[in-house]
Amino acid sequence: MAQSIAPPTVTSTDATGTAVTPLPLRAVLPWAVFVGTLMLVLLYFVGAEQGATSVFSGAEVHEWVHDGRHLLGFPCH
Repeated sequence: MAQSIAPPTVTSTDATGTAVTPLPLRAVLPWAVFVGTLMLVLLYFVGAEQGATSVFSGAEVHEWVHDGRHLLGFPCH
C-alpha cells in the first residue's frame, strides 16, 4: 500500500464560517528571507552608514536617515 508524500490539506473555519487553509512553509520562507534581508540592509543604513563602516562617501545617506537615527535611538553627532 503506497502512501502519499504530500500532507493532507487541513482546513478549518473561522468565526464567519469561511474556510481557512494554512500557508505551507515553502511558500512563506522565500518572502521571510527577502523581508529579513531588506530589514537588515535598512538597519545598516540607519544605524551604521557614514561611520567607521561607511560604504558611500559624503553625507547624503546621513542626511536622508538623520531623523530615523534619532527616532530609533542611534547617536549620530
